[in-house]
Amino acid sequence: MKLLRLAPENTKFPFMRFRRVSYPMSATLSIIAVLLFVFVHMNFGIDFAGGTVMELRAKGGSAEVGTLRAIAEKLNLGDVEIQAFGTQSDATLRFGLQPGGDVAQQAAVERVRAAVENDYELRRVEVVGPRVSNELVQSGTLGVVLSIIAVLGYLWFRFEWQFAISAVIATMHDLLLTVGFFALTQLEFNTTSIAAILTIVGYSLNETVVVLDRIREMMRKYKKMGAAQIIDMSINAVLPRTIMTATTVFLALLSLAIFGGQVIRSFSLAMIWGIVVATYSSVFICSPMLIYLGLRNEDGERVGSAASDDAAPKQEKQSKAGAAAAKAGSAKASGKRAKPTTA
Repeated sequence: MKLLRLAPENTKFPFMRFRRVSYPMSATLSIIAVLLFVFVHMNFGIDFAGGTVMELRAKGGSAEVGTLRAIAEKLNLGDVEIQAFGTQSDATLRFGLQPGGDVAQQAAVERVRAAVENDYELRRVEVVGPRVSNELVQSGTLGVVLSIIAVLGYLWFRFEWQFAISAVIATMHDLLLTVGFFALTQLEFNTTSIAAILTIVGYSLNETVVVLDRIREMMRKYKKMGAAQIIDMSINAVLPRTIMTATTVFLALLSLAIFGGQVIRSFSLAMIWGIVVATYSSVFICSPMLIYLGLRNEDGERVGSAASDDAAPKQEKQSKAGAAAAKAGSAKASGKRAKPTTA
């Protein structure tokens, strides 16, 4: 039985030739992402922007999330999140801050109460203010930064310093483009999005470590080969695995984006984007960075320098013999006897 292959075996694609194209393109996209974040801003959800959380319990049967969402849309409350939790009869309804201050927010709570009081019991009403939202933003940002620092420490001890710096640069590249993706698409950015970003960090580092580990293995095996050739050979060696992994994860996330509903839509779409960016950065950002950071095959250079030293005396003798022959030929042509030449 012939196995399915998404990539041919023994490929010899020259990836390093495209580093002069990939770096300017990535730099341009990173600048655009920063500009989008600064001037367009993120579409913060209720977790970060503030709002009201209402806990509901169905008086009979189970809570119908679809029915509650239809009721909330008719009330024009803006962004609304409805989730089932606990038992089958429990659900939470969250909506953002309403224009008009506390009076408008309380009026929105009363409209929801009146719309669902026949079928649901209102068990709890909680207001998430801007102060709590700022604390969530700070906690989420701190979590991402600490995770990157921990990963940097691991890579520093796991690989050489060139490998660690390359992996961190590629990871920061993925995070920056993911933030730009949220700002461009205006997907709701909430605590689920923080989970998506941390997952992207983990996936990106996994792909990067696989490539770097193969590069280090090839450097020990082929000691007379240049750095660019070793990197190309290593990427081609892990290319079938990389394509298979990315395709499998992409199909799973695509199913979540289509059938998962509104609750995890931003998570699924952000993860799909992150998978594409992480796969690209492990090949075209992290690996070429090793060349720019001065990674060299020291054993290969030592062998090459020794061979050049051995060849130098031979070249010198050949040059002296050639000079003597040229002088003899010139003397013969002029009819004079050539003087003997001492080496």
